[in-house]
Amino acid sequence: MTETKIDISELKSEGSDVIKELTEFLKEKTNAKVEAGTTEIIVREDDEEETVSRQYLRLLLRKFLHKKELKDYFRVIGGKENILTIKEKKIAEEE
Repeated sequence: MTETKIDISELKSEGSDVIKELTEFLKEKTNAKVEAGTTEIIVREDDEEETVSRQYLRLLLRKFLHKKELKDYFRVIGGKENILTIKEKKIAEEE
């Protein structure tokens, strides 16, 4: 049983609807158990043969951000083993 965590603490500012949609999106695309906590989403696979790679999860997260038009404000960063983080982009202030 493998488990990947997605840190969504910065994405929470967009509202709970976005988190719910992201959870549903991941369930639909990965066929794995997806649980949403307050600051993270956990993707669990029972079947060892069909594991969802971290790289694929990262791609799905980027697709979701693009679909929701949040790609300009957030990016996906690979953290420690089995942890992905959705971070807010630091946008330079225009003078």
